[in-house]
Amino acid sequence: MTLRSFGHWTSVAAIAGLVAISSGAAETVDSIVAVVNDDIVLASELEERTAEVMLRLSESDRNDPQLIGTLRSQVLEQLILESIQLQEAELRGIEVDDETLTRAVTEFARGNNMTLEEFIADVAAQGTSYRALRERVRRDITIERVQRAVVNRRVYISERDIDELLASPFFKEWISDEYRLGHILLEVTPDMSSAEVDGVRDKANGLVAELREGADFAAMAIEHSAASTAADGGDLKWRKESRIPGRFAEKVVGLEIGTVVEPFQDSSGFHIVKVIDIRGASQQRAEQTHVRHILLSPTAIRSDEQTRAAIEEIRRRIVAGEDFGELAKEYSEDPGTRLAGGDLDWTTPEDLDPAFQRMMNLTAVNEISQPFQSSFGWHILEVLGRRQQDISDEARRNYAAQELLQRRFDERLQEWLTEIRDEAFIERRTSVAERGAESRANTPFGG
Repeated sequence: MTLRSFGHWTSVAAIAGLVAISSGAAETVDSIVAVVNDDIVLASELEERTAEVMLRLSESDRNDPQLIGTLRSQVLEQLILESIQLQEAELRGIEVDDETLTRAVTEFARGNNMTLEEFIADVAAQGTSYRALRERVRRDITIERVQRAVVNRRVYISERDIDELLASPFFKEWISDEYRLGHILLEVTPDMSSAEVDGVRDKANGLVAELREGADFAAMAIEHSAASTAADGGDLKWRKESRIPGRFAEKVVGLEIGTVVEPFQDSSGFHIVKVIDIRGASQQRAEQTHVRHILLSPTAIRSDEQTRAAIEEIRRRIVAGEDFGELAKEYSEDPGTRLAGGDLDWTTPEDLDPAFQRMMNLTAVNEISQPFQSSFGWHILEVLGRRQQDISDEARRNYAAQELLQRRFDERLQEWLTEIRDEAFIERRTSVAERGAESRANTPFGG
């Protein structure tokens, strides 16, 4: 789930509609459809989630009994799996506090160009429950956190793995820079005399001189270009290097932003090209922070509150004069940095958990942060330095590492979900297809 979109929810109206469906389903259906370990799945939950999916179906599909029966069975399986994960989160002491929840909803509202107050008012105006929305978001974030806490420990990526991906043709194309080019065509026709062609050439040289002195490229293109992009100010939009016309690519690849190339001629006429912008790994420069941290994670025998108290005690000892690195080696539960005294080396904010990123940015150099919680557990961190760094090569490796991480995370996640599903006690109380036939008249799509 992303905080900007709450997973598959992309608009306020969509959220409001789903919460309204939830309210209606809860009023008309109230029975148990499955027992999952010590938890239950209610028919109202099944009807709510099924209705969400049905919103995306065509009218004819909504009236197909066989399809709806299959859909309900799939949705029930999803709810069972979510219940198991929520129980796993409870066992591990993973919770989502109200502050985190409010921050998530606020970021979503901002993504929809609203303040939190405007968002709450909009939800209320549509007759829906803001409280129900918050609890649904809390559920999603909790599941995301338990997945990260468990699955990240199962993912390992070696430097050799990264090198192999970097060398692959797929990755070279995926990571290649994109260029935004401006183009002006001064047309030359077959019936032109040599003198007329020379005149066009002189005009092209004159335009290039003006552009290099600061003339507006878009205005020049609109006034002079014979290309089809003239009305757009000559903008060729963003293109990967492999998608730049060959006659242009050999002129612009490797040039700096703002460069106007010398006019060149082909059968169409004289071309003037400007490198408007470039984006991609070769352009990556970022503020890096040298940071080290100590992580403690809640467990079945150590609650979230006890974990927080333990990290507070470690911080007190550091402030009193004990060595951060030695305490990290002794207590930190981050296997990737423990032996290095918690040292994450120079890192960019985008590589980090959002909560870790926020605290790192708020902490001054040579200061110890207050204890804070991320999706991995409770941390303290120390900022050792900051710098501006050209990270183009590093960015390529980071892109490759993130691609591998996502692939392997998805693989390990499916493995873990299968494990916990197989280990759980599950009892379905009624046929989902029968349940659907009995309750369709009471759902928002009932006949």
